[in-house]
Parts: sequence; structure tokens; C-alpha cells
Amino acid sequence: MTPFWTGWSIGKRMIVIAMLPVAYLFCSIVWYSWFSHRAQVSEELAERGRILARALAETSEYNVISGNLTDLRLTINGLVQSDKSIYRIDVVDANRREVVGVSAEGGRDAEERVFEAPIRKQMIWVNLFSENGAPHVSGSSDARPPTMTMEVVGYVRVTMSPSNLMDKQIARFQVELVMAALALLVSGALALLLARSLAMPLKTAIDALRQIRSGNYLVKVDVTTGGEVGELQSSIAEMSVALNEAKQDLENKVAERTRDLEESRNQAVRADAEKRKLIHKVNSIVEDERKSIAIEIHDELNASLIAARLESQAIMRLAEKMEPGPQIDEIKQKSAAITKLTLDLYASGRRLVRRLRPEVLDMLGLDGAVEEMTRHYNNGDCQFEFHAEGDFSRVEGEVAISAYRIVQEALSNIMKHATASRASVTMTLGEEELDIAIRDNGAGFDTGRASEGIGIIGMRERVVAMGGAMKIDSSAESGTEVNITLPLAVS
Repeated sequence: MTPFWTGWSIGKRMIVIAMLPVAYLFCSIVWYSWFSHRAQVSEELAERGRILARALAETSEYNVISGNLTDLRLTINGLVQSDKSIYRIDVVDANRREVVGVSAEGGRDAEERVFEAPIRKQMIWVNLFSENGAPHVSGSSDARPPTMTMEVVGYVRVTMSPSNLMDKQIARFQVELVMAALALLVSGALALLLARSLAMPLKTAIDALRQIRSGNYLVKVDVTTGGEVGELQSSIAEMSVALNEAKQDLENKVAERTRDLEESRNQAVRADAEKRKLIHKVNSIVEDERKSIAIEIHDELNASLIAARLESQAIMRLAEKMEPGPQIDEIKQKSAAITKLTLDLYASGRRLVRRLRPEVLDMLGLDGAVEEMTRHYNNGDCQFEFHAEGDFSRVEGEVAISAYRIVQEALSNIMKHATASRASVTMTLGEEELDIAIRDNGAGFDTGRASEGIGIIGMRERVVAMGGAMKIDSSAESGTEVNITLPLAVS
């Protein structure tokens, strides 16, 4: 169980620590003083009651014996009037019958105890005659002292009133109580002052630490006291300066590092831009070289193959005009073989020309060329679908050939690696960009673990060279989706 004082502030704890002994001492002193005054009243009343009863018993012997009660009443009445601590004085005879009774005026409280003293009658027997018959009174030098007897003829009862003495003691007690209360108040004020002198510097220190925690390291902390609290304030002030210096050093290092990183980023951006330009230039050179090779094959090699085929056919016609024979038959066979070989070479050249420079791209445009490509790949186990939106007559030049090559590489990867049964190509032409989405339901791959192949790297480099973006979403057994965005204006 958690103690109830755990949530107290240090000021409250200091006040309790300082005031608890003082309060205990105050209560002890007040209690002791009160009971001491009461005991003093009781002792004084008892002593005065006994003395008064004994004195009255000794002085009222004659009045009681002689029956002079008036003088006795006057004496007792004078005592009661002069002494406020006397409640009542009674004189009774030997048979306990009241002879004289005087009470104090004002109805004061009576004490429970009654002080009683006996009234004794002393009798001295005197021998008036000596042995020789002469009158004689016994003296102290006589060998035979006179005979003395005692007889109780009554009692004096004194009832004391504690009210008067108690009033005096209460007045004294009140003075003592006021003095003790003043001492308690002074102690409380001193404890409050000491607690405040301790709590205020601690509160200042805590506020400074909170400001430091919030990020304001340069906090001014004045040393307002001594001892451990003063050392704490001094330590916080030194820590604040040290933290601020460390913060400044760190900010300077961060700023310097930021400048270095920005310079590195700028260099990387420049290098990336140069890389894009280089890739774009290389692709342009490659396409130009492909175009040049395709033209040379189409214009020169195919022309030479056509000429060789025509010559072979001419040889065949000449051999048919000559007389039949084994040599003529062999010439015909060689001529037919040369014709077939030239036709095969011509067909291979045409296919090579289409691979180097797709003529269908110039004749049908980008959308028609890609549609023709998907129809060509449909001959396999995978069925391709094509969908295009937009006026693709605006797409030409480098954008068209790059988009065609990218789609060509993507479909080739599907045929080689995806083992898909269905695939689709969607091309959407906007105002400033061309969006291409290629999807398949093949095996897919984990893009986080699998490394990119040469085909994907080539596609990405083409996209980057055109200033576009490429995103691949794939997972095992869930197919693959490639989304490509190419700007229509190449920077």
C-alpha cells in the first residue's frame, strides 16, 4: 500500500516535519499546565481547608463551651466574607447537631471534600492544698505535675470553594496558553518560511528543467540560496550553458552535414541527369544504327539477294533450253537450291529489318504496332488482350520507339518467365503523358527479394532516359503488373 504522503510537495513535507514536534510539544505543555493548575488549586484548597478548620477548632472552644454563639458567628462570617475560597463553615456539637452555619454569598461552587477538625475542651486538675494543709498550686518544678484531660465538645466543618482559585489559575493558564500559541504561531511561520525558502528554489529549478526538456536549453537560473539547493541551481545553470553549447555545435554539424548532403544530392541529380542524357543519347544512337543497318540490309543485301535469285532463275531457264542430260539436271538442281536459299535469306533479312526498325510502327502508328505485336504473341499458350485510348497519331519519334521497345521487352519477359495463361496491354494517352499498364496472371515474384533481370533493367533505363516513371507490383502466385508513365515531350 502506498503511503498517503507520497503525493505531498516538498514544502508540505517540510511544514509537517517542522510543525509536528512543535505541535506535540504545544499540546503536551498545554495539557501539563492545565492539570498542574488544577492540582495546585486542589492542593491549596486542601491545605487552607485543614489549617482553617484546625484554627477555628482551637479558637472556638470557649465560645462553644460558654454558649457565646453570636461572637462565633461573627468571627466565622468575617472569615467567609474575607476569604472567597470558603464556601461554608459549620460548627456542630458532639452529637453532630449544627450549632452555627455560615455560607458564602454569590452561590459559588463547593468542593466535594469537607475538612473537619474537633473542638476539644481541656481540663487541668489543680491541687490547692499541700501536704501540710497550706494552699498550693502545682508548678513545673513540682515532682507531681497537674492532671490534664481532653473532651470533644464539637466539630468545625469547612467546605472550600475552588471557583475563585480556579479563576485565578485559569487566568494564568490563559496567559500561558497565549504564550504557547504565540510560540506555535512563530514556529509555524518559521516553518512556512523555511519550507517556502526551500520550495521556491526547487520550483524554479524544476521549471528550468522543464524548459530544457522542451528544447529551450539556454535558461537563466539565479542562485538564490545556499547548501545543496544552491548547488543544484548552480549545476542546472552550468548544465543549461553546456547543453546550449552542445546544441549549437550539433546544429552547426547538422547544417554542415546538410550542406554536404545537398551538395551530394545535387551532384547525384546532375549525374542522374547526365546519365539520362547519356542513356537517351545511347538509345538514340542505337536506334539510328539499327535504322542504318536495317536500311543497308533492305536496300543493299535484299537487292543483292533479289539479283542472285534472278540470276539463278535465268540459269534455270537456260538449262531448260539445253538438251537434257545429267549435267543439265544437276545445273537445274543447283539453280533451284540457289533460288530457295536466296528466298530464305531474303525472308530472314526482312525479319531482321523488322526487328531492327519495325516498319509497322511507321505504317500503323504506336497503337497499331503494339496491337500487331500482341497478335503475333497470341500464337503461344498465353492469350494477350490489347486496349488503347486516345489519339496516338501525336505519338512519334523517340517516344513511340521507346514505348514500343518497352512493351516488346515486357511481353518477351511474360513469354519467357511468367508461365501466364492471360495477359493484357492497356495504353492511355493523355494531354502530356502516355500511360502503359501490362498485367499477367502468371507466377509472379517477390519484388523485395528477387533481383531485377536484364530485361527489367533495360526497361527501367529506357523509362528513366525518357524522364518517365515505372512501377512493378508483384507477389508469388499473384501475377505481375507493370505501370509505366512516359512524358510526350522529352526533356
